[in-house]
Amino acid sequence: MKLSFTKMQGIGNDFIVVDGYSRPVSLDADTIRRLADRHFGIGFDQLLLVERPTVEGVDFRYRIFNADGGEVEQCGNGARCFVRYVHDKSLTSKREIRVQTARGIILPRLEDNGLVTVNMGEPRFEPAEVPFIADREAMTYLVQVADQALEISVVSMGNPHAVTVVEDVDTAPVERLGPLVERHERFPQRVNAGFMQIVDEHHIRLRVFERGSGETLACGTGACAAVASGIRRGLLQSPVRVATRGGELIIAWEGGGQPVWMTGPAETVFEGSIDIEV
Repeated sequence: MKLSFTKMQGIGNDFIVVDGYSRPVSLDADTIRRLADRHFGIGFDQLLLVERPTVEGVDFRYRIFNADGGEVEQCGNGARCFVRYVHDKSLTSKREIRVQTARGIILPRLEDNGLVTVNMGEPRFEPAEVPFIADREAMTYLVQVADQALEISVVSMGNPHAVTVVEDVDTAPVERLGPLVERHERFPQRVNAGFMQIVDEHHIRLRVFERGSGETLACGTGACAAVASGIRRGLLQSPVRVATRGGELIIAWEGGGQPVWMTGPAETVFEGSIDIEV
């Protein structure tokens, strides 16, 4: 079978987008892992599958598969690429669409300046909703990681995040601590591990070790989670410029039950096709 795809990126977080809207597409975990291999396959952080919705009142269904083949609930940089893809492929003429994900409806909007803004929904801090094992909800938690007690904030942006404040993201032990936090026993579904350096109340630097993909150049939901946790702790004020190794996002959150808004670029890199076994 020949699989057609579009390679896209959002501030260095890279994807292949597959059209399962025009005709059904089914890919197993082994196939996705082979496609994700940067030496023997195409190479990507996530595979995004565009499908017809299964609920009323939305335009598309959006499914996300990590490089390890596992399906996950949400991807912010992918959401921006998603709306550009369906617009560029003439699957819709709408500049704002309603998209079904595994954790609810998101509202990405293609702006006149070419950037994409996404309503990422309300951040959730209750441990059970992350999920995170804790006796009660708190602003931060101490978890034992290797030989140290690490202070983290936990938040769900439709997927689980743990955020640690560090002095300098360039020297933070992301490669060592990232995989240990990701698979920590208090996160029963694993977690995305974010390391946040506060430059000032409207500017942070961020690195994220993503669940199932390792450290990526950028993580949209990780940026939302870091900013929401920082605002909640009184360390940041909206809007916040988030500098990642792949580029910058603007994240806005007014607190309370309000949604997080993310604005950033989404670009097509190339079109291609590859033969796969079915």
